[in-house]
Amino acid sequence: MGSELKYFAVLAITVAALLHSTAAVEKHVVGDKFGWIVPPGGHYAYEVWASGHKFSVGDILEFNFTTGDQDVAKVTKEAFDNCNSTSPIELKTTGPANFSLDTIGEYYFIGTMDKHCKLGQKLAINVTSTTSAPAPAPAPATPRGPVTYIVGEQLGWFVPGEYAYSAWAYGKTFMVGDTLVFNFLNETQDVAIVTKAVFDNCTTNSTLAVYKYSPVHIILNTTGEHYFTSTYDRHCEFGQKLAINVTSKSTGTPCPSPSSSTTHSTTPAPSKAPSAHSPVASGPYTSAAPSTITGSGYYLTILFIGLAFFH
Repeated sequence: MGSELKYFAVLAITVAALLHSTAAVEKHVVGDKFGWIVPPGGHYAYEVWASGHKFSVGDILEFNFTTGDQDVAKVTKEAFDNCNSTSPIELKTTGPANFSLDTIGEYYFIGTMDKHCKLGQKLAINVTSTTSAPAPAPAPATPRGPVTYIVGEQLGWFVPGEYAYSAWAYGKTFMVGDTLVFNFLNETQDVAIVTKAVFDNCTTNSTLAVYKYSPVHIILNTTGEHYFTSTYDRHCEFGQKLAINVTSKSTGTPCPSPSSSTTHSTTPAPSKAPSAHSPVASGPYTSAAPSTITGSGYYLTILFIGLAFFH
């Protein structure tokens, strides 16, 4: 009887250990809802996605794609940097494709079809720990002052294709008092503040406010969801739309600029006054991260992103 109890005790411990190990493994769906595609915003989209995840030994990467349209190769860093797909470590052509993260270190993945890698279908991650160690308790949030976000960074505000601005917003924390800066070429774009219904349906004939002159500085003055798009024909339908969630209030004064100098700009009055519950466009404002778009750079970016849709 005693030996049987020992046997069942060992069996129970073994099963519990296996269950704990299984529960600790995490599956990361690459790109989340975007899946594994040629991203409209270039490699920036997958860099943003990876920055919001912690990868541990034992985790799994899942690449969702349509078989025949995409593939995924595990490659060396040199092959990743040069988009060289001639001798991959491992190639999978059927979606969804899973890769196990077996060791600590860097992993590199690319799409091998046509110019997919050069157009941004590439992912680099760093596996930093094992899943056996319990996750540390999150550190208490550090109060911060208002932050200025340049929408789309160097891409600016234009028609990028689906997902680009979702990727840009991914992983960012927006607080009351923060500022969004929209950079664009005048008379080619505008910025409209809209409701969720208008955002979802792209019915841009009904807006809360419209700003026509770049750069547009919009201060986030309330918590909750905020929606932005463009009133230009079909721009919203083709992806010129941004949704963010403002979660809390910032504290203190605006963060100092990391740049050696700052710029001052005045946003012209909107063509329609914003409502009491919408963000407001500021007057003279010192940007914490000044950004400009030159004509040649802007059109070069459009050219590269346009190429992405034809490959």
